[in-house]
Amino acid sequence: MPFLKQDPTVPPGQTVTTGFPVLHVGDVPPIDAKTWKLRVFGLVENPFELSWDELRAMPSKTWHGDIHCVTRWSKKETDWKGVPFAEIVARAKPKSNVTHVIQHADNDYTTNLPLSVMLDDDVMVVYEFDGKPIEPVHGGPVRMLVPKRYFWKSAKWLHGLEFLDHDVKGFWEVRGYNNDADPWKEERYSDLPSWFG
Repeated sequence: MPFLKQDPTVPPGQTVTTGFPVLHVGDVPPIDAKTWKLRVFGLVENPFELSWDELRAMPSKTWHGDIHCVTRWSKKETDWKGVPFAEIVARAKPKSNVTHVIQHADNDYTTNLPLSVMLDDDVMVVYEFDGKPIEPVHGGPVRMLVPKRYFWKSAKWLHGLEFLDHDVKGFWEVRGYNNDADPWKEERYSDLPSWFG
């Protein structure tokens, strides 16, 4: 069997899909956009909440690019619209000792990243995919988008952003997933899960 050369446009170990596989923790929660809130809290000078309408009234942008799942699929040429995370930061005014951001979502899901990673210009709180509202099965009405990391770092059904002065591993991270999750470095799993031994 001939050796197939890795596609240089996708991270190592990934296979391109034309679909959009569905993977998440628990069932799809019933979320009403009319009552949904995004809570921004923690070590910030200006904690606040946003309603669906308030989120959509904030400055927005679109992003076009590829996304990558730890389960080895990549989806190319995706289009998202939402609020740049930097806009959330500008309004919240994190204190000088903040180092990490924890995403809180339905089904008791959390995931963690350094603030420095979250400040990349492609990180967004998104509410549209391919020009339409994000379907609930893909995390709608609102999810995080952190395209430079495996997709478990982009929480579905987002409802909270917490700013901390230390790291707190999230749902998959405490179960053995890599804390950094860089697909180009194939940071899929830790050597041992934190609960082992």
